[in-house]
Amino acid sequence: MPQEKTEATGPRLFCFGLGYSAGVLSRRLMAKGWTVAGTARSEPRLREIAALGAEAYPFDRDRPLDDPRAALAGTTHILSSVPPDESGDPVLDHHGADIAALGGLVWAGYLCTTGVYGDRGGEWVDESAEPRPSSARGRRRVAGERAWMELKDRADTPVHIFRLAGIYGPGRSAVDQVKAGTARRIDKPGQVFSRIHVEDIANVLEASMARPNPGAVYNVCDDEPAPAEQVTAYAAELLGLEPPPLVPIDQAELSPMARSFYADNRRVSNRRIREELGVELFFPTYREGLRAIADESNGD
Repeated sequence: MPQEKTEATGPRLFCFGLGYSAGVLSRRLMAKGWTVAGTARSEPRLREIAALGAEAYPFDRDRPLDDPRAALAGTTHILSSVPPDESGDPVLDHHGADIAALGGLVWAGYLCTTGVYGDRGGEWVDESAEPRPSSARGRRRVAGERAWMELKDRADTPVHIFRLAGIYGPGRSAVDQVKAGTARRIDKPGQVFSRIHVEDIANVLEASMARPNPGAVYNVCDDEPAPAEQVTAYAAELLGLEPPPLVPIDQAELSPMARSFYADNRRVSNRRIREELGVELFFPTYREGLRAIADESNGD
């Protein structure tokens, strides 16, 4: 059951998909007096959202908002992290018209992925590059971006697109994998990945909310793309453990999903978030991010 709605007098964020990244942002904004509401698919997750002090609403492709007008009333900011499926974007398919009708909406953010760029042979890519997704999942993401931008053009909705690199943070990092004994080091010479700490995702989103620029697209990544095996080795070093052995990629037993990540090789530029939004990353490389996670997990 959704949590009883409170009367909002200040800014109100509604998150379609209040998960890991949106949760960090929500906690920050609530500490500043914002009202936050969000959706989830499962009852346990809905209870977690309510425990944060946020309003919780069930939502997925097969379960649209019960009373969208009431749920969205008073919303000044919307964030969607719900991925598109084979039928399209569930949020827009069910509630695009409801979002378009919001009179007081000043900012809307759509969380996408740098996977829309596809394989660039390890070269640098920025937001001016035409998306060239190399998988069906990536093509759906491009279609999702397009649908949100069409909403902007059709209804003058203040949409912003955020292309996230690989997300890590407490509980979801190489440090956690090494500690759990589940880390692997795959050897594919020349392969690099861009990544971003979850706190810096919230950092970028807050900066955009402070400087709305409808139609803008932002890469959200740190300063240093790096090989995944190098990141894992550093995590092991922080913990005083031996890193897992390197396994050549042609000998590694990878799931189709994991193998698809290694099919794309690119370095993603974050210049726009620094120059346009004035963002200073809390964790400019994986080293600072993993060190903070290791220190916290060790109780330091």
